[in-house]
Amino acid sequence: MPILLEEYLNYPLPKMHRVQQIFQKPRLENFKEKIKEEISQNEIASKIKPGARVAVAVGSRGIRNLAEIVKTVLEQIKAAGGEPFIISAMGSHGGGTPEGQRDVLSTYGITEEKMGVEIVTSVDVTPIGKTSRGINVYFDSKALSADLIVPINRVKLHTDFVTEIQSGICKMLVIGLGNHIGCTAIHEASFDVFGETLLEAAQMIMERANVGFGVAILENACDETAMIEMIPAEKIIAREKELVQVAKNYMPTLMIPDIDILIVEEIGKNISGAGYDPNILGKSYLLHEFVLSVPNIKRMVLLDVTDQSHGNAIGMGIFDVITRNVFDKLDLTQIYANAIAVKCPEDAKIPIIAETEEEALRIAVQVAREVDRDRLKIVKIKNTIELEMIEVSDALLDYVTANEKLRLL
Repeated sequence: MPILLEEYLNYPLPKMHRVQQIFQKPRLENFKEKIKEEISQNEIASKIKPGARVAVAVGSRGIRNLAEIVKTVLEQIKAAGGEPFIISAMGSHGGGTPEGQRDVLSTYGITEEKMGVEIVTSVDVTPIGKTSRGINVYFDSKALSADLIVPINRVKLHTDFVTEIQSGICKMLVIGLGNHIGCTAIHEASFDVFGETLLEAAQMIMERANVGFGVAILENACDETAMIEMIPAEKIIAREKELVQVAKNYMPTLMIPDIDILIVEEIGKNISGAGYDPNILGKSYLLHEFVLSVPNIKRMVLLDVTDQSHGNAIGMGIFDVITRNVFDKLDLTQIYANAIAVKCPEDAKIPIIAETEEEALRIAVQVAREVDRDRLKIVKIKNTIELEMIEVSDALLDYVTANEKLRLL
């Protein structure tokens, strides 16, 4: 099928060059010892009673070392006399079904055989109450019946809103452990007040459920474990506000300020809840305030969806062109369940489909306004969490060589 005119198919494309972005990279060298140290603190250890059934909540994010972190937490709970089990905490992800959520956990290496404990993926919920704005709050029924609840999650900037509490322990309690019903209900709140609603709902849940402590994970700009901290329930909200600011300083950025075409190799639920991180690209249907420095990008191309996403390519709607490879992987049931739950159908829209990467790039150039085809400013990244190594076109080499935080390889 001829899509482009002949003249747009034959002009030479620029050569691409590998560039290293230089970030500060604080790294926790021995996270297992750190977990043992954290859990031995009296304000944490005292919460684990002998014989207590402990629900360890695990979500659907692609957190570095997640399986090892979860297993070490389980082992330390056992050593303290508790009887832990894993409970899925991922809202509408995995299609919002027990089977889908078990598959997601398995993708991250979290299985009953490897973890040595029972994994519960029931999505039944119990109503907790209504927020001051009339938003219904729900909580996982199995977790609610546990003697102790221990959520494990990464703390970072959220992809849809900006406030004191963003993505982390509180969000897992409200949305992750709200399952599909609770996730859908909480997203009735406008994103103008979503942070406040999330905070109020988290407080309601902690007043009702036996939340013992949270395991907060922070990652550096290269997606490596930078911090692990266990926070007693009574301090979760205050401490998470502080950790959000720490996480902000750890995040990577895309240091090329003006880009004609951005090529993204992959998006996925293991990369971000939105498939990609809007805080990096400055593109979103929901987030309108960017606290990091973001580039000006004219058009974007997407090449793939991660296997860990199980066909959930939510976020593809922000792109202008995708490849046939992306289209062939789409699981519309999972995508629509996610998009409907968060009330953002725009993220589920299917862009123009190209057969190859080159065709996708040429289409993106054609639909971009005011670009010089003789000096195309093209940047290629793997995804929005692995940003240390990028590729840039010839027209950007002068900028790269003049920037001390960029190194031409």
